[in-house]
Amino acid sequence: MDKNEKWLQWAVELQSLAQAGLFYSKDPFDLERYERIREITAEMVSYHSDTPLEKVKDLFCGDVGYQTPKIDTRAAMFKDGKILLVHEANGTWSLPGGWVDVNVSVEENMIKEVKEEAGLDIKVKRIIAVQDREKHNLPIYAYKVCKIFMQCEVIGGEFVSNIETTGFDYFGMDELPCLAEEKNSREQIEMCFKAMRSESWEALYD
Repeated sequence: MDKNEKWLQWAVELQSLAQAGLFYSKDPFDLERYERIREITAEMVSYHSDTPLEKVKDLFCGDVGYQTPKIDTRAAMFKDGKILLVHEANGTWSLPGGWVDVNVSVEENMIKEVKEEAGLDIKVKRIIAVQDREKHNLPIYAYKVCKIFMQCEVIGGEFVSNIETTGFDYFGMDELPCLAEEKNSREQIEMCFKAMRSESWEALYD
């Protein structure tokens, strides 16, 4: 990790300790201290990232219990040797996917996200990789993320207008558009192409 990002690593660890303390401690004075530590970590992240404090608190301080990574799923679908990317509302392109909801499985979430963002019905075929986001994507987040890439097959459906994406298209590796790098890098897209071309792909993991 870059020296300039070391502060974020400390803030994340302090937040994790404070969250655990708030969950397990019974002493009201300790609870007050843990709450203040949590507030300080949010202030640190807000100050260094120019992100509004309330937004940081929503993302960084909303969980309870022992802190674990958030799970993000990404679907790789191919047609004529090209990969499907959805066009984000901000103009960038990404593999369809998103946070796993608490009431669905990883596979169910992948099917739901593709339907919402691309309007397509899919079948999940295999896992391509399970990655620690901060080892592959920028910017570094103030919370840990586990990214699961899955190769999927389109079995029906058509695009439906929604608030997240404006459409989708298929791209070859040598014609990739401007990517939403915080969601998927060029290297991750290339990894998906390699998996598609392999008959005996073994899932990668960090």
